Amino acid sequence: MQNPLVAIVGRPNVGKSSLFNRLTKNKTAIVDDISGVTRDRNYGEVDWNGKIFELIDTGGYVPNSEDVFEAAIREQVQIAIDEADLILFVVDGRTGLTPFDENITKLLRVSSKPIIVVVNKIDNSNQSLLITDFYKIGLKSVFDISALSGRNTGDLLDEIIRSMKFPEQGAFEDNRLRISIIGRPNVGKSSLTNALLGIDRSIVTDVPGTTRDSLNSVLKYYGEEIIMVDTAGLRKKAKVNENVEFYSNIRTYKAIADSDVAIVLLDAQFGLEKQDQKILDEAVSRRKGIILAINKWDLVEKDTNTSKYYENEIKRNLGSLDYIPIIFISALTKQRIFKLVELAKQIAEERKKKIPTSVLNETLLEEIAKTPPASTPNGKEIKIKYITQVGEKYPIFFFFANDVKYIQDSYRRFLEKLIRRNFGFKGVAITITFKDKNPKND
Repeated sequence: MQNPLVAIVGRPNVGKSSLFNRLTKNKTAIVDDISGVTRDRNYGEVDWNGKIFELIDTGGYVPNSEDVFEAAIREQVQIAIDEADLILFVVDGRTGLTPFDENITKLLRVSSKPIIVVVNKIDNSNQSLLITDFYKIGLKSVFDISALSGRNTGDLLDEIIRSMKFPEQGAFEDNRLRISIIGRPNVGKSSLTNALLGIDRSIVTDVPGTTRDSLNSVLKYYGEEIIMVDTAGLRKKAKVNENVEFYSNIRTYKAIADSDVAIVLLDAQFGLEKQDQKILDEAVSRRKGIILAINKWDLVEKDTNTSKYYENEIKRNLGSLDYIPIIFISALTKQRIFKLVELAKQIAEERKKKIPTSVLNETLLEEIAKTPPASTPNGKEIKIKYITQVGEKYPIFFFFANDVKYIQDSYRRFLEKLIRRNFGFKGVAITITFKDKNPKND
């Protein structure tokens, strides 16, 4: 069972993004401790008292054109109703109930999903009377909060947790490899999925997804069961025009969260674009195994150097993510799609790899001593004294040192390259965390 999905909806300027930022700050320090990940993501994870749910903010997708403004909001709300397990309907307590709010309410009333009305911008108990207006809309759960200061957000989180079902502790753990095929619209995701599931030596059965309308499939590949995480497009007949990107992103982020290895599909004719980079950043932030698959390679005019040139150009654009492997495929001709599955299996093993503490220290400390971190502003030498790997599902490395707050991000990147040069971890996001070993802080 996937973690439940909560969607934040509402008209513009009511504080949806502020609420999103407030709630997603509950993520642990290890999860937040990443360099180079895009910070303006609209999809995140919330951990409240051991219960984890996914949160999406619809605020970033309202088009500027006034003539499609209301329709775009309506589409977003409808998509959220279809996809989410619970909806947070955010309104502005200072402005009061508006016609826009009432239009959104009409859509929400017909939903069977739990809905919480979040009256934002109520900074203290003296302003609580401002929420009275919102009881008129007929939705039962109404909470007054201040997303900016955090007032009453703990109570709101308690109510969210009470209103949803979560995976049971100690439930059967499915250890089968889970692969998602993700990417922008029209890059060939469905074609690749069908090509993999339709191969002659495969036995395919449908596996029910979550309470939503998604459907995963099981691919039997040389005796091994591999789950292909559903990334299908719109299943319902609702119109989605202005918000195609919004819907696509919900599906993409859900698929990333539910997979072990994410295959990010590019169109060979367009290369790596801005939206692809955002998808990659999301997969990195989730510590997934990652592959870049260049689809429609059969349509590219090429010579013996074309693939090498193409790969170098993409790696240049990837920057610090140059550890992600690149493979050229064609879903149409099935060129290298079996190699793609094999690569996904290899990366899944790399993601679970454990380096013994003794080996880490023997291998890395000598090289670190040759290239130590820059000194503190007052000239004090920073020494890394001990290294260990933690994390059950993905690699996390603790580096114990003095005065860790002065260690620069550039040195973190140096250490990551050092780890990869010595131990591999191809296609796997590595987390490096510095721990203070100063005796006065022990």
